[in-house]
Amino acid sequence: MIYLKTIFTIEAKDQESEETARDLLADELGDYGYDAFEYNDKQLIGYIQQDNYHEAVVDEVIKNQLMTDVNISYTTEEIENQDWNATWEEEEGFKPINVKNMVTIYDARHTEDCTTFSTPISIGIHATNAFGTGTHETTRMMVETLLEQPLTDKRVLDCGCGTGILGILALKCGAKHVVSYDIDEWSAENTKYNAELNGVNMEMDVLHGDINILTHVEGIFDVIVANINRNILLEDMVHLRNVLAIDGTLIISGFYEEDVPMLLEKAESLGMKEVSRKTNNEWCALVLNLTNSL
Repeated sequence: MIYLKTIFTIEAKDQESEETARDLLADELGDYGYDAFEYNDKQLIGYIQQDNYHEAVVDEVIKNQLMTDVNISYTTEEIENQDWNATWEEEEGFKPINVKNMVTIYDARHTEDCTTFSTPISIGIHATNAFGTGTHETTRMMVETLLEQPLTDKRVLDCGCGTGILGILALKCGAKHVVSYDIDEWSAENTKYNAELNGVNMEMDVLHGDINILTHVEGIFDVIVANINRNILLEDMVHLRNVLAIDGTLIISGFYEEDVPMLLEKAESLGMKEVSRKTNNEWCALVLNLTNSL
């Protein structure tokens, strides 16, 4: 699998405009196949499989960006598989993250950070990509929301599992079994690694593929979590609804507040109602309940 790295340089009138443009660009590019992002000063670095990359699409996204007084330029280059891994291995990592005084998420590459935690749950994450450590607003909201759910003896589905953090947390909160899947092969392998690292691998099945992989999975789920982009959520929601138990819970994030109306319209057409929501820096997470069968 060959990956490309695109470095977007963003020039704006002030830092706030720069950060807004960066977030909007990442959100839009996520709809067109970019798997992960890094943020540097005035730069957004995106990673995409070579087969999914189309320069014309990138040009169109930049051309259609709605912010005035923002200039975006970019370069794209191929990276070797080992260079992709090295990028993340050589990073400084992330500092331990305390969520609601219930769980601490720490970088498993820096064991000196995990000597003592005051929270009941601690999760070590060895990340081979940037998403799924708890540092992004959407991941943090998903973690917070899972901590609020009754998960004891529940069967959980984790869609687009990334590092596996949500499935691992569900098991540490009492879930009896988790099925996780991701379209990215390295993410699926990373989830397996982190599940073993945290001692929950026997209760987790990890699959490589997209939503269609569920045709090989038997049974239904009490709780489904999906921290993926808006367009994929809209496409996949009917399939998720079909494997969700009546009175089951679907927790979704990976989109902005402005996307909520269209997501709720889709959910309601499938018999799901909003239970609650969280917002953070214009990002949003929704909790939906399946109230009836179609």
